[in-house]
Amino acid sequence: MLKAHTFHIPVMGIGFTVDTALRVSPYGIDSVISLVDDMLLEKLRKMYCEKFQLPYQEISDKIEDFRAKRITSYLNLIKALAEKKFEELKIVTQEKSHEIKEYFNLLPESSSLKQEFSKLTAVSFDLHKIGQWISDKLSMGSIDVNIMTKLDKENYKQGEKLDIQYNDAFAAVRGFALSDLKSSLVLSAGMSPRLYGYMEAFEDFYPDEKGNIKKKIVLKVSDYRSAFIQGRFFAKKGLWVSEYRIESGLNCGGHAFATDGFLMGPILHEFKEKRKDLANAIFTILKQALADKDKVVPEEILPIKITAQGGVGTAEEHQFLLDHYDVDSVGWATPFLLVPEVTNVDEQTRQQLCEAKEKDLYLSNISPLGIPFNSLKGNSKDLIKLSKIAKGRPGSPCPKKYLVSNKEFTEKSICTASRQYQKLKIDLLEQENLDSEAYHAEYEKIVDKSCICVGLGTSALLVNKLDTKTEDSGVSVCPGPNMAYFSKIMHLKELVDHIYGRTNVIERIDRPNMFVKEIDVYIKYLKDRIEEVKQDMTAKQEKYFLTFIENLNNGISYYTELFSNLKDRFADAKEGILKKLALYRQQLQQLSSSLIQTEAHS
Repeated sequence: MLKAHTFHIPVMGIGFTVDTALRVSPYGIDSVISLVDDMLLEKLRKMYCEKFQLPYQEISDKIEDFRAKRITSYLNLIKALAEKKFEELKIVTQEKSHEIKEYFNLLPESSSLKQEFSKLTAVSFDLHKIGQWISDKLSMGSIDVNIMTKLDKENYKQGEKLDIQYNDAFAAVRGFALSDLKSSLVLSAGMSPRLYGYMEAFEDFYPDEKGNIKKKIVLKVSDYRSAFIQGRFFAKKGLWVSEYRIESGLNCGGHAFATDGFLMGPILHEFKEKRKDLANAIFTILKQALADKDKVVPEEILPIKITAQGGVGTAEEHQFLLDHYDVDSVGWATPFLLVPEVTNVDEQTRQQLCEAKEKDLYLSNISPLGIPFNSLKGNSKDLIKLSKIAKGRPGSPCPKKYLVSNKEFTEKSICTASRQYQKLKIDLLEQENLDSEAYHAEYEKIVDKSCICVGLGTSALLVNKLDTKTEDSGVSVCPGPNMAYFSKIMHLKELVDHIYGRTNVIERIDRPNMFVKEIDVYIKYLKDRIEEVKQDMTAKQEKYFLTFIENLNNGISYYTELFSNLKDRFADAKEGILKKLALYRQQLQQLSSSLIQTEAHS
């Protein structure tokens, strides 16, 4: 069946898209569920079972392999409910004809499905004829899932460490692999050889003789080299990566995995140029691995998709990525935080997002993982954190422990946002006899960490009026910089119409082009990193910064040539874009000169 839409909704936080699939999959839209929080999934499963009068049996944390079982049960429920909604939508009656029309009204004008439907209904609305055609042609959106490979907490039972297969990420893989879903597992946050190797154990990840794969693998990557290395790694195990999802290093929401100054446009260009070579090289390895395992070897090369996401905000940018870089789908995340039909965002947070400007959206250091994290100033979780600091009791009680990773003071990993860790770290800091300014700077670094593994899921509980006694009511939120240019609550159709150019929901006229914005964010990031170490910069750090600047300059050269030669795209903005690129080059030249001068004086 044909893919209905040219966009997908990536994972957002832990709870924001946890049941998005139930809302949009019946309309042919792909979306992604986070598998971080099995406690949240269990609460929502109970809620939906009660709502739809389905039998519910609690999966207690006292039973063996409860995390994987909770994930499997939740995914099976969402699949069953979404399919029921989809089947009801396809039953065309005179009274319900508006529902099927809604499905087609959402589709892009270029959709062959939409064009066929228009022809079919141009003369009359023949229920029997239309019903049969709809049954044959329509497809649901994919109910995909996401696992952050870095979130792989070791687990214990009665003080004894359990086998690695009970680690959080391993259990999440198993939960998905044993579910009824026919969809994709999106792996993010970097390569994990032991986790990838574990996936060999599940038949659903292998292709059949026709090349069909029930559980597809999607890798979120930041460059071509990473895609090639990881794709080969999987292929040697007989597993095929069906999609490489390229995300901007910094112009995105959530955790930001900055590249060394490599920009999205040149990265997408490299994928476009080498796409066939990538598929051919990896398929050769795959065939040999499958033969060695005595498994079915597909006769024809398996397809790969290249998709892109991060900072896309206009229909023109969306279509440009599809046409110029031949991507198969474009991810739209941050703007959907303003669509109550699609995402779980509480009223207070949604209003803050509507009002947010550039100054309110920042790349923070609040993540316990030590990875830069896009956040919103004044979010309710941070206000709770600041209140605890003011009372002299910084840190979280750490009720869920999904982000524990530090063994500085303990045998078992603990979280750097926890009260336990921060007290131990502050006690150690007080022994160093630092002057007031140095002490305050180090103290702020310690207490800045926030309990986001709870905060990113709480909104789903608030929206659904579920108990937050364990979590408290604080909400962490992780929009990308693009949030500054979307300022009103929208319906699903409004935003989809915006994506496809049928309307414009952006009221501001000063929104920069997505590629320009990415450079701006990278230069700010670079300046901040230089500022952090400028007093004691090493030769190695200076070399890194100069390489970073060189890579950014190469990206600017690429964009200068690209926009100079475009004839029918970004016509109104082209002159301003080229001026901005020249200005950024000057800023980088000044940064480079100051680095070299600093080295000369040292």
